[in-house]
Formats: sequence, C-alpha cells, structure tokens
Amino acid sequence: MPTRGHPQYPWDAAKMHFKCDPEVVANFSCHTGENPLWHPDERCLYWVDIPAAKLFRFHPETGETAVFHTGSIVGGITIHENGRLLLFMADGVVKLWQDGSMDVVVGGLPGEEGNRFNDVIADPEGRVFCGVMSTNTRKGRLYRLDPDGSVSVVIEDTTIPNGMGFSPDLKQMYFSDSGEGTISVFDYDRDSGALRNRRLLAKPPSPQGLPDGMTVDAEGFIWSARWDGSRLVRMSPEGQAVQHVPFPTKKISSLTFGGDSLTDIYVTTAGGEDPAANGELAGALFRLNLGVKGRPEFRSRTA
Repeated sequence: MPTRGHPQYPWDAAKMHFKCDPEVVANFSCHTGENPLWHPDERCLYWVDIPAAKLFRFHPETGETAVFHTGSIVGGITIHENGRLLLFMADGVVKLWQDGSMDVVVGGLPGEEGNRFNDVIADPEGRVFCGVMSTNTRKGRLYRLDPDGSVSVVIEDTTIPNGMGFSPDLKQMYFSDSGEGTISVFDYDRDSGALRNRRLLAKPPSPQGLPDGMTVDAEGFIWSARWDGSRLVRMSPEGQAVQHVPFPTKKISSLTFGGDSLTDIYVTTAGGEDPAANGELAGALFRLNLGVKGRPEFRSRTA
C-alpha cells in the first residue's frame, strides 16, 4: 500500500515510523483522557477525563482550555445535529449538553446500573453506536441509539468495546475490543443500521499495545491508538500496519482529525495518575500534522 509523509515529518521506511515530535497542547495529567472530538462550528476540540467526570474544550486560536465538571462520568461524546454535545454517561444515561447546561435524552438502561458507556460513534443517519463496559457479572455490549429514542443491543459479549469507524464508502464498520486486543470489521447497512458478517481484521502483537480509540482518514486508512503501546498505528483497510507514530508516553487512548482542513491530528492519552510508570506527559493532549487529511464526524440525532 502507498504511504505518505509530510515534508516536515519524513517517513522512515526501515522502521515504519514517522519522524516527528507530537506537540503538547494541553497537559492536565488526565487519568483517562478519551474521546477527542473536533467541533467544526465552534472550531474547537472537546475531550473527556472519564473517571474525573471532566469535559475539556480547547480553542486552538487562543491556546486556552476550559474545564467543565459534568457531575457524572462521561465515557463518550458526539456532536448533535443542533450543535450541542450528546454525552454518554454512567448507568446508561444520555444527556444533551451545552456550556454546562444539560437535558436528559435517555434516563438509563435496564441492567446497566453501576456501569458506564465507553466509546461511541454517530453514523450517517444520526444513530449512535455506544459501547458499555464489562462488569463482574456479565460481559460488555454494544448498543445502538436510534433517532426515535429507541435503544437496541447490536453486539453481545464484548470486554472493553472501544474505537469505531466507517469505511469511506459506508459499507463497513470497524470495531475495537481492547480486552480481546482485536479490531473487527462488519458489513454495515446504512438504511437499517444493521451490522452483519463480523470477521477479524487485526490482532496486533502485544508490544504494539491494545487497540483503543480509532478513526478513519480520507484515504480509507484506519488509525488505531494503542493503549500501553506508546504509538498510533496507521493500517490499511485490509488490516496491515503500514505506519507507526511513536509517543513519549505509554497509554495512547484515542485520536481525531481537526482544524479547518482536518489535517491536525489530536491525540488523547491516559495514565496521568502514575507518570513514573506511564511517562512524564501521561494524560496530556497532543497535536501533530503529518499531511494526512481526515473526514468530518457524523452528527447524532434524537427525537
């Protein structure tokens, strides 16, 4: 597969690494920094620190970051069609948020009391695929929240449902399970939201870390953040690792493309509670530009 590099960040074919130094743009030493999301209307980046119940908003033009306390854990976020954020929280609760004001969309999910959402993604029709963690009593699940407010289970028996993404032709959806260390691919039906024909796309070797958050670039390559792997990995649609981007911290949790041209890559990290084990910059938000263009995220819709 062809590989590309930015003149400022040349590609080292022998080592499969981009030669670059990711820039720290916000260092809050997050315990579990996650779910970065570029908001094109506001020209800013949102992300969360899950156990701290904090939501961050970074404005690149000013370099300032605002911190909001949500009162409950937020595992994932999408942009709603009205420009507000849709927060996926503890106990299966979903709320619409804007500047600290919240309205309940889903009051909870039966059987998810004491549990929480993890990663989420909106699809082209405004549905949201949203995973919940496994517990001591049962494995995790991937739900789908439809625009009419109904919620259905689409995948049973996951461990840590994580990063998801769609192929550019919208015929496939990728799904990471961090506990299993796998990335799967499904046939995706845009009309119904159904996922079918699951098959294994990749199971990275342990030194590369566990697949965590994910996104898909404009060329259809998959970008996988690697928990305990100190790297991002760019993969072909067939699951072959073609490029690695090293980081100076261990727990790389997720990424998204942002900026007006969608060529800035924002990367969240975790482990800020233990910098001795995870690196001095553990939990920071990083930014880099490799000359690769992303795709806008789809927006959620609710009744």
